[in-house]
Amino acid sequence: MKRKGVVQDVKLDTSKPTAIFQASSGRAYTVSVALPGSIITNALTPELKTHLAGRIARALAVFCVDEVVIFDDGQTKPRKAAENHHHQNADDAFTGSLDPNYFLMHILSYLETPPFLRPLLFPLHPDLRSAGSLPSLDMPHHLKSHEWCQYREGITVEQPTEGGESKKPGKRKREAAQSHGTSLVNVGLPQYISVPAVIPQDTRVTVKLPRDADISASCDGPVNGLVVAPSAPREEAGYYWGYSVRAAASLSAVITECIFSDGYDLTVGTSERGMPVSDLARHTTVGGQVPQFNHMLIVFGGIAGLEVAVEADSELQRMGVKEPKELFDYWVNLCPGQGSRTIRTDEAVWLGLMGLRDVVVNKGRR
Repeated sequence: MKRKGVVQDVKLDTSKPTAIFQASSGRAYTVSVALPGSIITNALTPELKTHLAGRIARALAVFCVDEVVIFDDGQTKPRKAAENHHHQNADDAFTGSLDPNYFLMHILSYLETPPFLRPLLFPLHPDLRSAGSLPSLDMPHHLKSHEWCQYREGITVEQPTEGGESKKPGKRKREAAQSHGTSLVNVGLPQYISVPAVIPQDTRVTVKLPRDADISASCDGPVNGLVVAPSAPREEAGYYWGYSVRAAASLSAVITECIFSDGYDLTVGTSERGMPVSDLARHTTVGGQVPQFNHMLIVFGGIAGLEVAVEADSELQRMGVKEPKELFDYWVNLCPGQGSRTIRTDEAVWLGLMGLRDVVVNKGRR
């Protein structure tokens, strides 16, 4: 018998994850992370190198990082066989030892890509041999075929022939498709998406679907959609839509080659010789209130810190920069009183993004 006024206990089902990302309103601000590829050399085997990259990718995904920059801190000397890896997509050499910068970018790019697109965009490569054993990032744009979202990632496909088969079109058929001004996109649904734009085949794009789009398996023919900027899901609806990956030849290039027209307006460098990150997290420092930002950059050093990156940067040396803290708005210590003599960069990324989370959420301009 149930007693009046007594709330019955409801058993909580914890067998499935419940922390599913919920988009609310658009988000204008971005968070970027920069770190040196030389950290890969600290791992001894290909498997350990891959798992090191995987731990970094997990941190980027968990804390909604929008851009990651891999810079050369002068601590690695790529061999001749790897000098052109940034321009060769089908090289058959494992780059974890040859070119750590490229290797880290390769793994991070692979993991950010929705699983159904990976076989289409990434040829078989020794770098990816152990990538299948890495934990899933499970980001909002890693959608399953039955899941609804107004935005999806996809790849442009061959135009179908009159018989309905998708064969590689000849010159005349390509010209005919272009004359119609449309392209077909595979977004992981039972049907293709038709977009009003002529886009080269095998190009990754972001597609926006009508709210009333029928994506059921019973729907015949392509669904109409629009190609939008990769930033549209974030800016229009507030979705976290993965991270872009950029290479920088030096520490200074991380800042000077910023992909945002107005640059980074809040920069944070990390070092055991900086002020406690808790001071910054409270929004106030000796210099006053931490300002709001549009584009935040957090920079991590390798095993020898950011000091060696400054020494190896000819542009900074020409400018007379002696200390890395001169480059940043804030110079912070992520773990004052650390018990271990060293904090590895992959550990520092987790510590930094957690320690600065409150600043990001409260100071980013919406």
